[in-house]
Amino acid sequence: MATLTAPAQARVALRIGPFEVDPPVVLAPMAGVTNPAFRRLCREYGAGLYVCEMITSRGLVERNPETFKMIRFEPDERPRSMQLYGVDPATVATAVRIIADEDLADHVDLNFGCPVPKVTRRGGGAALPFKRRLFERIVSGAVHAAAPAGIPVTVKMRVGIDDEHQTYLAAGRTAADAGVAAVALHARTAAQRYSGQADWSAIARLRDALPAELPVLGNGDIFSAADAHRLMASTGCDGVVIGRGCLGRPWLFGELEAALTGRPMPDTPRLGEVTRTLARHARLLCDHLGGYKGIRDLRKHVAWYLKGYPAGTDLRRRLGMVCSLDELDELLGQLDPGALPEDATAPRGRQGSPGRVTLPHGWLDDPDDVTVPGGAELASSGG
Repeated sequence: MATLTAPAQARVALRIGPFEVDPPVVLAPMAGVTNPAFRRLCREYGAGLYVCEMITSRGLVERNPETFKMIRFEPDERPRSMQLYGVDPATVATAVRIIADEDLADHVDLNFGCPVPKVTRRGGGAALPFKRRLFERIVSGAVHAAAPAGIPVTVKMRVGIDDEHQTYLAAGRTAADAGVAAVALHARTAAQRYSGQADWSAIARLRDALPAELPVLGNGDIFSAADAHRLMASTGCDGVVIGRGCLGRPWLFGELEAALTGRPMPDTPRLGEVTRTLARHARLLCDHLGGYKGIRDLRKHVAWYLKGYPAGTDLRRRLGMVCSLDELDELLGQLDPGALPEDATAPRGRQGSPGRVTLPHGWLDDPDDVTVPGGAELASSGG
C-alpha cells in the first residue's frame, strides 16, 4: 500500500469553534445528496465534519414541514452541522436564533457559494458577497445570534461572480472581522459553475490575507486523497471541503483520513465492495425517505457508484430504473465482484460549461447598497 506523507497543516487538528475536526476534512452540503443516509456512509468510512443539505432561513422561520424533515440528524451524529441560505439579514438571524433556542444544530455554515440561477437571480449564494454591507450584516447577525448558545458560524463562498467581480478577499476579511470560526473557498467563480479548473492559488491568497488563527478551507477539484494532499501542501490551507469527489465514493473519506495522517492508503475497492455499499445506501435511503421515495432517490447515485467499473450498457440502464430493493439486489448480483475500475478518481457530478450569471436587476450598480431584493428569499421549502 502507498503512503502519502501528511502535510504539515494536517498535524495540527482543525478546530471550528469548540469542535476538533481531525483529520481536517469537511463534507460539502449538496442538495439531494447529503441527507442522513449519505452522511452515515461517509462517517462510517472516515472522520471529519459532515454538513447536511442547504436549508433556507425562510423555511426555518416559517416552520415549513419539509424544511424540518431535512434537518434531521442521527443520534450519534456530532457535531450536527447545518448549512443555511438566506439573503435577508433579519430572516437569517431569526433562523439562527431558532437553531440555537431549539438545539437544532451544533454548527452553522452560511452559503455564499451556490452558483445556480434560481439562487443568484435573487441575489443569494455566490452573488451576495458583492453587496459587501449586506454580506456583513448577514454574517455578523448570524454570529451574534449564535453566540449565546456557543454555536460556531462559518462561511463558504466562491472567488466571485466572475473574473471582473472577484469578492473573496474582501468577503474573507469581513467574515473574519464579524467573528466567524472558519472560511471555506471554492476556487471558482459563479460564472465558471463547475467547469474548467479550480484556481487553487486563490485559496493560497486567502490564507495569506486572513489571520493565522482563523482556519481557511479549500474546495474544488478534490477527487482523490492525492488531490487533497497537494491542495493543502501548495496553499497552506487548514483543511479541505469535499463535494463532487465523494459522489458514489463515500470511501474517499477513509482515503483522506489515511493521506492526511500519513497512514497507508486503503486499497481501491473492487466492484463487490462497491455493490455492497450501494445496497446499504439504498436501505438507508429507504429508512430515511420511505421505500418508494428512497429507491427512486437511489437512481441518481447508481451511475456515480459504477463510474469506471465494467457493468455493461443494458445493466447500467436497468439499474438506473430500479424499482425495488429486491430488484436492486438481483441486478447487483450480476456484476463481477472482483472487478477494478479503469479510473477510480474520475470526476463525477455536475461539470457543464461556464455561463453568464443571472443577477437581480441593477445588482452590480452599487456594492454598498443594503436593499434586499424583492422576493429574495427562496420559497419556504428547505433547499
